[in-house]
Amino acid sequence: MNCRMFALTATIATAALVRVSAGGDDALSPAQDYQARRTDPVVYDIDFSVVVTAPYKTKLLRVWLPIPPSDYGQEFSASRIETFPAEVRPQIGDEPLYGNRFAYFEFANPQGGQIIRHRFQMKVWELHWNVDEKRIVMPKSWPSTFDVYRRNEENAVAITDGHLAVAQSLRSAGGFVNGELADVMEYTRRTFRYDHQNASLRGDSRHLIEQKQGHCSDYHSFCAAVGRAMGYPTRITYGLNTFAKASPSHCKLEAFLPPYGWVSFDVSETQKLATAIEADNSLSGEDKKKLVAEALRRRDSGFRDNCWFLQTRGSDYDLAPPAGRRVPVVRTIYAEADGKPLADPDPSNPQQREFAWMVVMKIRADREVEYPFANYRSLDSETER
Repeated sequence: MNCRMFALTATIATAALVRVSAGGDDALSPAQDYQARRTDPVVYDIDFSVVVTAPYKTKLLRVWLPIPPSDYGQEFSASRIETFPAEVRPQIGDEPLYGNRFAYFEFANPQGGQIIRHRFQMKVWELHWNVDEKRIVMPKSWPSTFDVYRRNEENAVAITDGHLAVAQSLRSAGGFVNGELADVMEYTRRTFRYDHQNASLRGDSRHLIEQKQGHCSDYHSFCAAVGRAMGYPTRITYGLNTFAKASPSHCKLEAFLPPYGWVSFDVSETQKLATAIEADNSLSGEDKKKLVAEALRRRDSGFRDNCWFLQTRGSDYDLAPPAGRRVPVVRTIYAEADGKPLADPDPSNPQQREFAWMVVMKIRADREVEYPFANYRSLDSETER
């Protein structure tokens, strides 16, 4: 089946699952900024470097480095970019589909590793949406500007028969308790296992169905696909954590929920937090139950932490300037040697020993910050917000 026919078939199948009702359709826009309540701002001084080593006798090494946006949840400033040992001035451009901005580099006949260093400042807020499922009103039809967030993608958020079946079964069962997208996220938590050794690294919505395990991009692309099957515009957002870890990249799920607009959810980190709570023998059974319930409530209500900042939105798009292929997602950079993509590294995978590039980061915060997906106390304070 060719790509055009596949996309058309999935669109027809998806349409059968869409829930429609009255709504202010004319006011809907995917360009709308976040409408969450923001708290606890943190200012980070970020020194980000990536060391890229092209294969022997590469004639042209091309690298695309994401430039973070400024929006209601974050402010990007004081940007300085340099390269070493070759001195290359980047070309700055916006890709046309989602508006992601990239610094583009060309290294002619590179010898050994090339370093790209980006120093900048980022102010980041916690975002709280406090979504109430009863207030969500789906429009009679989505404006065409949302088509890109509802489409069946070839390389990332693919809507397969498996995703359609999950969407239909959750609808038929009446869901769990907290609404349709909460049902999808809870199904994902209960069904799949987080694993870096068996992960797609490309936001492949098919990976969890086939392998029953994966990492953040697999979780969130799966939820995005099932969400689209239910009629919701969804997207993957990729960014960087601001604390020390093997791989700084991390993604989140976003869905457009009128009247809340774009809402951020973190399915994989909530699963890891709930698993850690349940395994903590210092907690009583009642405390475990209470903390897990609060972690799920925070997930379902829409929450974005201040230990992460966004770099790119969307999936399956052409870079600017165009690469040799469309990219499924961009995690830290995208690189090609003589038109062929360099393998995306995953240093969190203990079985991986070879890397085409490696990220090095040093981050200073203006105050002490605790990661809310590893801090049980943050769950108790959520009820007071």
